[in-house]
Amino acid sequence: RVCPGIMTDASDINPADTVWIMISTGLVMFMIFNLGYFEAGLIHAKNCVSPLMQIWSGLCILSFLWYFIGYSLVFGSSGPYIGDFEHVFLLGVPMDKPLEGQTIPGVLFALYQMMFFSITPLLISGAWTERLKWRPFYLFIILWNILVYCPVAHWIWGGGFMAADWGVGDFAGGIVIHTTAGTASLVVALILGRRTHFDEYTTGEDVNDIHNVPMAIQGAAYLWFGWFGFNGGSALAMNSIAIQAVMNTHIAACTAGIGWLIVSKCLHKKASAVGIITGSIAGLAGVTPASGYINTHAAAVVGLICGLSCFGFNIVLKNKLRVDDALDVSSVHGLTGIIGSLAIGICADPDVNPAVEASGKQFGFQLLAVVITIAYTAIVTLGILLLLKHTPHVGLRPRKEKEIAGMDSTYHEVAYKIPLGPSSPTMSAGHAADWSQHGENEPSHKQGTASRAPVGYANVDEKEAQAAGTIDTVASAPANTSV
Repeated sequence: RVCPGIMTDASDINPADTVWIMISTGLVMFMIFNLGYFEAGLIHAKNCVSPLMQIWSGLCILSFLWYFIGYSLVFGSSGPYIGDFEHVFLLGVPMDKPLEGQTIPGVLFALYQMMFFSITPLLISGAWTERLKWRPFYLFIILWNILVYCPVAHWIWGGGFMAADWGVGDFAGGIVIHTTAGTASLVVALILGRRTHFDEYTTGEDVNDIHNVPMAIQGAAYLWFGWFGFNGGSALAMNSIAIQAVMNTHIAACTAGIGWLIVSKCLHKKASAVGIITGSIAGLAGVTPASGYINTHAAAVVGLICGLSCFGFNIVLKNKLRVDDALDVSSVHGLTGIIGSLAIGICADPDVNPAVEASGKQFGFQLLAVVITIAYTAIVTLGILLLLKHTPHVGLRPRKEKEIAGMDSTYHEVAYKIPLGPSSPTMSAGHAADWSQHGENEPSHKQGTASRAPVGYANVDEKEAQAAGTIDTVASAPANTSV
């Protein structure tokens, strides 16, 4: 990436490059929506609409924020630390000419970067899922993107000091996106505290309360597919670097998934579907910063290291330290983003991309950039959270009874409505018969089912549900019923 500057002649627009970045933009946007499906499948049924709503509304808000001021703060030419207001509302960004050093229309570059701007804080939603109120969600993503994403992106992609003075490499967002999101997720988990039913969730890989494994697998599959545009499109051209980035992306996801699968089988005596998709995503995130700088052999190693290290980090964080980063964003994105960013200093191959070459000096600058980014992100994220927590009528977590009832019934609409049982006044004779045939005989989730009963209170004591005051409006089923 280069800092956009002086416009060039319209004849410098390359049609093939333009088409590829248009496709890549669509792929990254496709990733954003499927991030919601991935998250929704991995949590309680009573909360599964919430991440989808956060993703959709977040994309709307953040896209406008980027159009309004984000692009200017990242790619404005003010100085080494932050941009300026020259391009608010994309003023001065051409739609029929490329920017300096590029071969695509300036507006297309802005649109592509909009997807990165939008997805980064939405990754953090995996850390606070099932326990963050609606109002602080909106305020957090706006403040965080302005105060964290924009400065860090300017430092590296917008001509700031890390790129201009140190030559720091970050091909597609290992530092700008994954390190910042992972660091913020750890801070969020520590400040919010554990979910009410934290012990029902993952212990190692004994996943006791995932409501829909196929939904999570589908979301992960589409994330993998979209990642080709995420990394390959970051070449900003249809060239050998883009092709190498896509190859590296795929191979790293494969080796990370294989590594996780082997360890899972050895330690837990089963091949976990949730485990292998988590491992593959760890590989995708880990190779992101290096994908356009390294060869395929290095990508395979990076992917394997990311998968194995992420597996171990998850066990330590949740089992030993009992930190409830709900969907492991700090490890799947944060830790792996750090690994991939440092790998540039070790594995960058000038035959792949002459922009960066591995050396001790390059490694030192990569390490320094990572440390500064982690420190800055942690401090600013902490400040934003404390501000929201102590702001009247904002706060962070809902009341306990609302958290027990679920985010969907509290803030949105419920995903599934299933009668309570054969005694329910709303149940027909046919449904009662079906219930009697299947309710007691369906295998429990611990015996290995694809999905939990898609209900609001499948895993909440009925007294708690009654205390929440919504037992009649959000239907439920026995906890051991798989529908």
